[in-house]
Amino acid sequence: MAHEDKKMKLSEECSLEDSPQPSASATTKKHVLVGCTGSVASIKVPQLVRELMKHEQLQVSVVATEKACHFFQASDLPREVALYRDEDEWSTWKNRDDPVLHIELRRQADVLVIAPLDANTLAKIANGLCDNLLTCVVRAWDMSKPMLFCPAMNTHMWTHPVTAAQINTLRSLGYLEVPCVEKRLACGDTGAGAMAEVPTIVTAVLDALNR
Repeated sequence: MAHEDKKMKLSEECSLEDSPQPSASATTKKHVLVGCTGSVASIKVPQLVRELMKHEQLQVSVVATEKACHFFQASDLPREVALYRDEDEWSTWKNRDDPVLHIELRRQADVLVIAPLDANTLAKIANGLCDNLLTCVVRAWDMSKPMLFCPAMNTHMWTHPVTAAQINTLRSLGYLEVPCVEKRLACGDTGAGAMAEVPTIVTAVLDALNR
């Protein structure tokens, strides 16, 4: 989706806030914002998006870090799914009255699921850092809405004591963990640290929306 198209889509969605409220039948779709980071598990993002979209009540958008985009292409996603990158934070804002992308993404979303959440972004979120589009969305997140995270990293990174402390920090904030699993990892190591399977993540998202 081109920058101008994204800006137009964002403006149209923002304008809905000042419009008369649509009928109940028109507001049944829930907006799932999928965040993804620089883990090889990001190759599963297109699959996750497609599985979420099999549920007619869901609308999906994706926000990807720069490194996440190394593992899939925008063309791998369904055409109707917007993919937002760091550069879009600035290209969609030209004037003082323009929407701020990370704020609008937070407003539009009913749930945020970060899948995968790599060790680097885990550390950023646990310490309140917000130096890219995804972490700005997290830092500005409406805490009355569910946020899920799906860790994915090398086994020795996962078992490092710092990781446990950071995971506990996210849990203490009320974020919902979709636990990683044990398997043979892309790096060749075998053990815990692999992202949860896509069906498990989809179920967790649906459960969070139904709470």
